[in-house]
Amino acid sequence: MALSLFEIVVLSNGDIALQRASDESAPLIRIGFSDEVQAFLEDAKIDVGKVMIDAGIELFEQLGSDLLQIEGGETLETSPRTLH
Repeated sequence: MALSLFEIVVLSNGDIALQRASDESAPLIRIGFSDEVQAFLEDAKIDVGKVMIDAGIELFEQLGSDLLQIEGGETLETSPRTLH
């Protein structure tokens, strides 16, 4: 299996994005900030974007471990989820 490398980049429109390093297709994750928030964050915008992406990946990993594979290929959630 090939190893995929990912990179966090600043897009031409100022959005922070997570994309495959060797792929120029659409980003996997894109974070956009309003002009007001960008002015407030200034140079910290990239750091905040990185933290947001890291938190999203961590949650995604937790959700994956909370699903159990059961007979017949169905999945069973081990804990209730609330969509916010």
